Amino acid sequence: MKQPEIDWSNLSFSYIKTDYNVRCTYKDGKWGEIEVSDSEFIPLHIAASCLHYGQESFEGLKAFRGKDGKVRVFRMDENARRFIRSAEGLKMQPMPEELFCEMVRKVVKLNERFIPPYGTGASLYIRPLEIGISPRVGVSPASEYLVIMLVTPVGPYFKEGFKPTKVCISREYDRVAPKGTGSIKAGGNYGASLVAGEKAHELGYSVMLYLDPKEKKYIDECGAANFFGIKDNRYITPASESILPSITNKSLRQLARDLGMTVEERHVPLEELSSFDEIAACGTAAVCSPVSEIDDLDTGEKYVISENGEAGPVTTILYNKIRAIQYGEEPDTHGWCEIIE
Repeated sequence: MKQPEIDWSNLSFSYIKTDYNVRCTYKDGKWGEIEVSDSEFIPLHIAASCLHYGQESFEGLKAFRGKDGKVRVFRMDENARRFIRSAEGLKMQPMPEELFCEMVRKVVKLNERFIPPYGTGASLYIRPLEIGISPRVGVSPASEYLVIMLVTPVGPYFKEGFKPTKVCISREYDRVAPKGTGSIKAGGNYGASLVAGEKAHELGYSVMLYLDPKEKKYIDECGAANFFGIKDNRYITPASESILPSITNKSLRQLARDLGMTVEERHVPLEELSSFDEIAACGTAAVCSPVSEIDDLDTGEKYVISENGEAGPVTTILYNKIRAIQYGEEPDTHGWCEIIE
């Protein structure tokens, strides 16, 4: 198996063409067979419901080459269930969990030579997406759907890696509406965040920290990632209907409990930021991204979390533990990884 000419240790989080993607179509009331394609393109009707009415959702998960040489996929059953929730939220046809997992296994095996070697810090990112493909000019759901899974080797999401970054707050932007699509992984949520994200980058920040869209009193999401804070041996993360339930956050909460910490999922008032010992964003792409400072662009308030510019000790432990499980360096006591033979 010829290895691709890739500088594995210096990968960015961007798209690199691999050998194959896999596809499955829902038509005539049933899901078809899994198809293998080497094309990076899809034939799409100009009136497809995904283009006109936003019937599109996606997922993100990773495969890792472990210390023992084995390939592990992290918590794909959780991604399968969230993929179902997203489909239901957009009135699309949910893909059965078993079929989703079968497609993941197949696309990983087909692109095995693109799984980065152990020790490089890189992984194989798996991107499933579902789109409505029926032509619609009236607002109504499609009757046919296409699920595609592509893969690409990636490095860290933030170029700084596991190092604290500055984030900002602005009440000028909302990521989603209350009781809207915030709790499902719809592409439109991310499209709606691009203006605020670019504004943050222009001002020298890594991401925009959103407040709740209703009252602007509570912490919501940190860019495209979940927020968590550490204080008094407690792991605290916002509870909100407009937040995407992060599988990484769920895993970190369990690891925090394993360490004897108290886990709290609740409203986090803005003024509580000054009381945290550590703050970080978390998600599949970044895993954990420590925050050193939060600047409120509207009030001028600065919340300095890390004066020495280093990641906090608890965040570091949690980050190292989840990575060790993913790479097979520690026992997978919760059964989160599936080894792909």
